[in-house]
Amino acid sequence: MSNKGKRTIIPTSGGIFHDLANQIKLIFRLMADQRVNPLLKLLPIGSLVYLIFPDLVPGPIDDALVVGMGTYLFVELCPPDIVQEHKEALERVVPGRWQNPENDTIKIDESDVVEGEFREE
Repeated sequence: MSNKGKRTIIPTSGGIFHDLANQIKLIFRLMADQRVNPLLKLLPIGSLVYLIFPDLVPGPIDDALVVGMGTYLFVELCPPDIVQEHKEALERVVPGRWQNPENDTIKIDESDVVEGEFREE
């Protein structure tokens, strides 16, 4: 079965949980960055406060919507060059692999290679 003619509607880099984890890490990194405006940092903090105390705002507002919009607006309103810098830093980190800053290529030992063939049945 070939995926040649299929298109993905929402491209993801590693699944929904991987993308969510990267988004949370990005928010933490931006919160710790001194170059981000302190008033912008109130957006994710305020959305978390609303998640803990949902009765602060009257009306039928969905809690997940408030948290999602707060974090989305925070990332969108941060300076784009700072956001891109932190996104690139997160993409360079691969869990379970030691990073060598001088040489970022992966060396494969010949004893790790397994010869085989694939048959589609």
